[in-house]
Amino acid sequence: MKVLYTNGDILTMDGREAGAVLTEDGRITAAGRADEMDRAGAEIVDLEGCTLMPAFIDGHSHFSAVANGFVQIDLEACRSFREIGEAIRRFIRDRKPAKGSWLTARGYDPWRLEEKSHPDREMLDRAAPGYPVILQHQSGHVGVFNTMALELLGVREDTQAPEGGMIEKKDGRLTGYMEENAFIQYQKKIPAAGWEELREAYVLAQRRYLSHGIVSVQEGLMTKEMEGLYQGLLASGILQVDLTAYASPEDYGILAAAFPGAVSGRDRHFRLGGMKIFLDGSPQGRTAWMREPYEGEKDYNGYGTMEDSQVEAAAEQACRAGVQLLAHCNGDAAAAQLIRALAHVRKEGMQISRCRPVLIHGQLLGADQLEAVKELGIMPSFFPAHVYYWGDVHLKNFGLERAAHISPAGSALKAGIPFTFHQDTPVVDCDMLETVWCAAVRRTKEGTILGPDERIPVEEGLKAVTANSALQYGEAEMRGTVTPGKYADFTILDRNPLKIPPDELPAVRVMQTIRRGETLWKREEICPV
Repeated sequence: MKVLYTNGDILTMDGREAGAVLTEDGRITAAGRADEMDRAGAEIVDLEGCTLMPAFIDGHSHFSAVANGFVQIDLEACRSFREIGEAIRRFIRDRKPAKGSWLTARGYDPWRLEEKSHPDREMLDRAAPGYPVILQHQSGHVGVFNTMALELLGVREDTQAPEGGMIEKKDGRLTGYMEENAFIQYQKKIPAAGWEELREAYVLAQRRYLSHGIVSVQEGLMTKEMEGLYQGLLASGILQVDLTAYASPEDYGILAAAFPGAVSGRDRHFRLGGMKIFLDGSPQGRTAWMREPYEGEKDYNGYGTMEDSQVEAAAEQACRAGVQLLAHCNGDAAAAQLIRALAHVRKEGMQISRCRPVLIHGQLLGADQLEAVKELGIMPSFFPAHVYYWGDVHLKNFGLERAAHISPAGSALKAGIPFTFHQDTPVVDCDMLETVWCAAVRRTKEGTILGPDERIPVEEGLKAVTANSALQYGEAEMRGTVTPGKYADFTILDRNPLKIPPDELPAVRVMQTIRRGETLWKREEICPV
């Protein structure tokens, strides 16, 4: 089918001017002047003054966690322990889960709570008697289990936390709170929801991404326990977005054997893209691994979750397999560990480009580390929405000098390092335009301009979620710009983000999302001229 898009602004993101775009059978065939195109037999799509640009590409998120969120207890709006308890009781009253079934509540943040601390297991016991409960922090790195959950998981007062994790005790008694490897290890032991229970949730999750103009989505950590879930997802035929998953080094071989067609290409829109490792925690949770102590601390720097030898082994494994390696690094000490490991692997004769390393988050990546990042070919994927959502917290945790360089996109741009943006959804909603606003304005919730030198032009922010993101995935030849030969993957916006003040970016609306020429989502409103 031949389609001509005209009568609107076209942002090609490849540096070329275009007044119209011609597509055929899901590919772009021309981008330029409408009167120079062969429109014979083409369907004419009148943009009515709207703006067409490449569809957005998700640099890093957790697709299944977004789906799970639709069957879990949402605590993001809670501002006290009392409200958390009410939300849990309301879920039990309305959903009527069977006694003894697991309840997952997610999205709380102690910085937003009146108590300025984490709830404990006794509070959860009172809210949900007869149910094992897991309370997950918004970052996904820490949380709280109630008494029944601890008992079912076999956690006792004498249980030792795994390396790179913490199980909290007060006066010798478990509080239910855990961090990093401990929390993640026990979270994995909770029985996962089945495919039938999550089918509709996956439909809703996919719609959430599409409504924000995103057609390429990430499963930031796929575990072997998710194999059955994914078999159901692919067999159902409901997957419309292109989905790329990353597994731990331990699980990669198992999942590669289970989905052989997803290793060399896409199997029903699904691709197993490579491996993912975690080197530290979160800055707002004070578990990011820093080279210098946190503010107000003499010797607490957060902590790492892997030994150097383990990071080196993961890099070697990814290089040998020729698959991508994603490394979660928030603190500058974690970034330093990744840099050391990759330098070591290269010294041993490995070709680093075979694993196309991506540094996920890079919140506290140091200016002095950028040269090594560039030299090793590491692509940072920044999380600039942190400036708005947690910038005021970072000021308290790190002081102005360090906090001012959270998500240092401006420094990376000056250094000539390509970078991408993400929201780590469900940590933050997958709103690309809000993210570009955060990077261009860098204003905290309390109104502080945090690191004006790290601001970037809006156009560079848009490249971070289109052209650069395609480069991150190794798919620059097929998507990311409005260029002849590439997929007809578009998002249509109600106005041109390059023609408005940066502060108006969050108000820009996605009107339509198109993948390979097919409209997958459309706002039921008329686009203003």
